Amino acid sequence: MTEGDPTDEISDIEARIEALAEIAERCRKYILASKIAIGGGAVLLLVTILGVFGFGQTAALGSIALMLGGIVSLGSNVSTLRQTESAIGAAEALRSQLISRIDLRVVADAPMKLV
Repeated sequence: MTEGDPTDEISDIEARIEALAEIAERCRKYILASKIAIGGGAVLLLVTILGVFGFGQTAALGSIALMLGGIVSLGSNVSTLRQTESAIGAAEALRSQLISRIDLRVVADAPMKLV
């Protein structure tokens, strides 16, 4: 490889894209868990208010805390996911730019040999 060959840099960028993709997937899982927590807290609060199962004030406070925690976690992970997706897009654009600088050669059509 020559000094101006961007293949090592392309490999580094691809490794970074993979790492960012893992972060994005983890954020999606936390977002789903946050939505479940918000929904579960809302259901528990409704059940507590209606007095269906005789839960007390502790359950009502717990359901409110669950909903608030879910909302905070959801907002944080949505923000992180957006930033991560933006970083992935920038890295992919840089990778495409580096690939376009490589002097690619066309392989001539040659008959295939069967062994």
